[in-house]
Amino acid sequence: MSDPNRLRLGVNIDHVATLRNARGGAVPDPVRAALTAQEAGADGITAHLREDRRHIVDADIVRLMDAIAIPLNFEMAATDEMQAIALRHRPHAVCIVPERREERTTEGGLEVAADDNRLGAFVAPLRDAGARVSLFIAPDERQIAASARIGAAVVELHAGAYCDAVAEGRDDVAAAELARLTEGARLAVDAGLEVHAGHGITYDSVGPIASLPGVVELNIGHFLIGEAVFRGLPDALAEMRRLMDAARA
Repeated sequence: MSDPNRLRLGVNIDHVATLRNARGGAVPDPVRAALTAQEAGADGITAHLREDRRHIVDADIVRLMDAIAIPLNFEMAATDEMQAIALRHRPHAVCIVPERREERTTEGGLEVAADDNRLGAFVAPLRDAGARVSLFIAPDERQIAASARIGAAVVELHAGAYCDAVAEGRDDVAAAELARLTEGARLAVDAGLEVHAGHGITYDSVGPIASLPGVVELNIGHFLIGEAVFRGLPDALAEMRRLMDAARA
């Protein structure tokens, strides 16, 4: 019987594709990374198909759907093109994120409250097709309420501000951001939403996030892929799993 207190770990394999695309060709293969993560105990795989295809490309999504036995979390912008791709492949979960062509990575949470009519219409066919729809948002009361209102099943709370403050040694800011995440998780649970967290999580910052009441999944990518360069992906993932389990215990 699975432990209901066990925090799930989703592994984002985008930046394996970033390395591949920097040189061209087929290596390193993000699908191989996904299978390695699966074998090492990941609970899900996240892949973000961006408009500019800077890392994951369409063929990767096809291959991931065929190859992995754990859920695929398909990250995407709220565009007609991405909706059509998601409806064609029907991944287990769809996470809608803000996307700007000039950004290095997703820089902030989705603005749901000011765009709820459009996003509600966007989410509906995905939900009707059986996808578990998640919205990547800041831990903000307005965004959480709007996410529930438009019919999302999940919110993924943007943990980047907290993680950056930890990395930079700004303890007062880290404490304030952790309080925001704690309150955001509480509000989301009260609104009937499943709560995930992600963005910028490292070994140094994972413990307090993993301890947050209500959070059931962490999605971690760039840091794990970076650590894998030095210690291998299974070992990097095992250490993150150990820290998550210790914090949750």
